[in-house]
Amino acid sequence: MPKSLVKNYVHITFSTKGRYPFIDKAIARELFSYLAGICKNNESWPVEIGGYLDHVHILCVLSKKVALMKLVEELKSHSSKWIKTKGQSYRNFYWQNGYGAFSVNPKGIEVVREYILNQEVHHTSGTFKDEYRAFLKKYSIEFDERYVWD
Repeated sequence: MPKSLVKNYVHITFSTKGRYPFIDKAIARELFSYLAGICKNNESWPVEIGGYLDHVHILCVLSKKVALMKLVEELKSHSSKWIKTKGQSYRNFYWQNGYGAFSVNPKGIEVVREYILNQEVHHTSGTFKDEYRAFLKKYSIEFDERYVWD
């Protein structure tokens, strides 16, 4: 086969350090747009980006040329530097060290999009920690609670 054809949907999520609620209404939309731009610059086309107060969710088509780890590194480092320029209240902004990334069946894209769009409603009944634990269990990822949070 002379051409490589690839389409991998990935749902990436990570939180602010210590789950501090930096992502307020004043910055959220602009942050999500900025993250979309980073995805595009890495040929990983954003499908939906959202989040709530202390975390983000990114659904994108991962580039066949960029390793997932590299994309996440770019997303976190560039957006962290950017958000610190948005005012004094963001000067201590940091992302957590780790991240979660989960493959998404193309038939499930709309379900994940809706999930990301409804983060504020979703988090009226649970925390990011609860949400993240549920993802790890759903995808059968073994974890030690002592090493998941920073």
